[in-house]
Amino acid sequence: MSTLFAHGITAGADIPIPMTIAAAAAAAVLVLSFLVLAFGWTRPRLNAPVERTRPLPKALDVTFGALGVTVFAVVAYAGLAGTALPNENLAPTAVYVGFWVGIAFASVLFGDVFRHVSPWRAVGRAAGWAATRLGLASAPAPYPERLGRIPAAAGLFAFAVCELCWERAGEPRALAILMLVYFAVMLVGMSVYGVDAWVRNADAFGVLFSLLGARGRGAAEAGVAGTMLLLIVAIGSTAFDGAREASGFATVADVLEGIGTTGGRIAGLALCVALAVAIWAAGLAPIRKHARAFTHTLIPIAAGYLVAHYFSLAVIGGQALWPLANDPLGAGKDVFGGAAAQVDYAALGATAIWWVQIIALVSGHVAALVLAHDRALEVYGDARAAARSQVTMLGLMVVFTCTGLWLLSSGFNA
Repeated sequence: MSTLFAHGITAGADIPIPMTIAAAAAAAVLVLSFLVLAFGWTRPRLNAPVERTRPLPKALDVTFGALGVTVFAVVAYAGLAGTALPNENLAPTAVYVGFWVGIAFASVLFGDVFRHVSPWRAVGRAAGWAATRLGLASAPAPYPERLGRIPAAAGLFAFAVCELCWERAGEPRALAILMLVYFAVMLVGMSVYGVDAWVRNADAFGVLFSLLGARGRGAAEAGVAGTMLLLIVAIGSTAFDGAREASGFATVADVLEGIGTTGGRIAGLALCVALAVAIWAAGLAPIRKHARAFTHTLIPIAAGYLVAHYFSLAVIGGQALWPLANDPLGAGKDVFGGAAAQVDYAALGATAIWWVQIIALVSGHVAALVLAHDRALEVYGDARAAARSQVTMLGLMVVFTCTGLWLLSSGFNA
C-alpha cells in the first residue's frame, strides 16, 4: 500500500483553469456578496436565541461512547503491538485520516458528532458515575475563566507539530504513545475540573470539532477566551501544510530547516500561524475593540480551509481504512474479509478535486462575510455604518481566499 499522507492534489496534475482566473473569479464573488449584503441585508437576522443541542438518549450516548473507547483501544494497541511500517499498521491512517480528517468533515456535515464518541469524555463520565454511586465523588474545581480555550489552542498546535513537523509522526509506536499521553492528560483535567468544563475548553479536538459543527451555537461558543487563537491555529497550520508544497516557500523552508529538520518545520509552522494572526488583526483593525464579537466568522474560514486541503486525502486515504481495519497489526490477518481491498487512486480526477476545493474555499469565506455583516449590524445598529466597517473585512476575505487558492494550486504543480 503506497504512502497516503501526502495531502492535497496529486503532484504534477494540471490546474483546470489558470490560477489568476480562479483568484479573480473568487474575488469577484466575494465583492458581489459584499454589495448584496450592504444593500439588501439591513437588519440583523442571525441573532436568534442560541440553539441547544438535544441530548441523545442515555443508552445511545453510552453506546456511542463505548464505541469510541473501543476504537481508541484498538488503534492504540495496533500502534504499540503491530508492524512498524506506517502504511501497514492501522494507527497512522486511523489517526491522521479517520480521526483528524474524518471527524472534521463529519462535524461540518452533521454537527458535533465527536462529543458522542469522544473516548476520554466517555471514560470520564463513566468514572464520575461510578464515583457517585460509591460515594467517592467530590465537587470539581471551577475552571479558570481567564484561561478559556488557550489550552485547546496549545494542544492543537502540538498536534500540528506532530503531524507536520516531527520526523517520527508516522511511526505507529510513537504515535500510540502520544495517544495514550493525551488520553491521560484529558483524564487528569476532567478529574480536577469536571468532564464538561474540561472538554469544552481544554480538549483541542473536542473544542475544534464542536465549533465546526456548532450550527446555531457557534457565535456564543466563539466568544470564549482563546477561541480566536484556536481557530487561527487551525487555519495557519492548514496553510503551512499547503505551503510546504509551494515553490515560493521553498527558499524560506531551506533557511528554516538549516536549524534542523524538525526545528525548522516548527519555525515554519509558527511563522504561518503568526502570519494568519497578522492578517486577521489587520482585517479587524477598524473594529479592534469589537474583535471578539467577530470570532465566530473564523469558523467557516477554518472549515473551508480544512475541506479544501484535505478533501483528496479523505477520498483516497479514507479507502485505506477498511483493509487496515481487517489487518490492524499488519500481521497478515483478515478479520472481516476485506484485507485485500485496494485503494482506487483514480476515484476522483484532479479537475473534480480542484472544483470542490474552490467551492469549499469561496463558500467558507462568503459565509464568513455574511456572519461578519450580520454581527456588524448588531454592533453598530446602522446599515451604512455596518457596511463601512466591513470594507476591511472584505479585503481580509479576499486575501485568505487567494492565499488558499495559491496553496492549492501549488499542490498541482509540485
